[in-house]
Amino acid sequence: MILKDIGEFGFIDRFKGNFTKNLPAGMQGIGDDCAVIPSESYDYVVTTDMLVEDVHFITKEIGGYQLGKKSLAVNLSDIAAEAGEPVGSFLSLAVPSTVSVEFLDEFMKGYAYFTEKYNCPLLGGDTTKSLGPLVINVTVIGRVPKGKFKTRSSAQKGDFICVTGPLGDSGAGLDFLLNPSLNRNDNALELIHRHHNPEPRIPEGMFFASRPEVHAMMDISDGIGSDMKHILDESKVSALIELERLPLSDVMQNEYGEQRSKMYKYAVTGGEDYELLLTVDSSMFGTLNFDYSNKFGKELFRIGKIIETSENCKLFLTENGWPVNSLGSGFDHFMA
Repeated sequence: MILKDIGEFGFIDRFKGNFTKNLPAGMQGIGDDCAVIPSESYDYVVTTDMLVEDVHFITKEIGGYQLGKKSLAVNLSDIAAEAGEPVGSFLSLAVPSTVSVEFLDEFMKGYAYFTEKYNCPLLGGDTTKSLGPLVINVTVIGRVPKGKFKTRSSAQKGDFICVTGPLGDSGAGLDFLLNPSLNRNDNALELIHRHHNPEPRIPEGMFFASRPEVHAMMDISDGIGSDMKHILDESKVSALIELERLPLSDVMQNEYGEQRSKMYKYAVTGGEDYELLLTVDSSMFGTLNFDYSNKFGKELFRIGKIIETSENCKLFLTENGWPVNSLGSGFDHFMA
């Protein structure tokens, strides 16, 4: 058996139980966007993520500044998913000898962008030589008011499923990067820009920390086709996603016109949108959305519902009430 046979999450499931059964009270380990370490006044949330050249980014397509920004942004997104406020980060780099000092200078300037925007100072890290690709590893620490962090395991039957913004742009942008023969018109260039420049939803996540009607939450890194299933597996529920409700950006619709199935596929399976995916008490959705709109000048997008079925942990897709068999699953490193 090889890793491709079981995938990234099948591999994690094989060892997770050995490291979660004896956790101290209040501590959360493997299985969510962040680990949770309790303290007297706050719960501290910790995440780590690795980016590898030619797996997560194509060096000739992304500048050092953009790469530095994105490296921190994708980790801050995990802090947002847990409803956290950033505290600080650690950065480790394995650098090939072919990488220029000028590229690294731009990388660090880009990394500094979000350290300043979200008051998340770089606290340390490590550097070493790489005999292969450029490898970037980031760890971020955040904090949440005691007991207010959000998890994947709290979805309840009857909850509305919501997202904070458009889906699929990043996946469409990646398609243009991986297929140089495709025409890079203005729409394509904007989709590529969105792939390279994610915005972590830190303020939104901190807002949701104070809202008990928000039950489960995570960020969208692998596409809702995969990420929604994490919530279902952890919460032991099923879900119905209504494809016609998926938020699609103007640039996506301008590029693909009437090709709804193509846009739905990007939205469900594309990944790296880094919007927040959350489940909300349906009876309180109107109040939450009103308050959210007043604070952020935009509405939450309701895309489906947690449902009751004879078998838990199933994701159902429909379009205008008609079942859609499959648009594919989200990204998996070892099965891609």
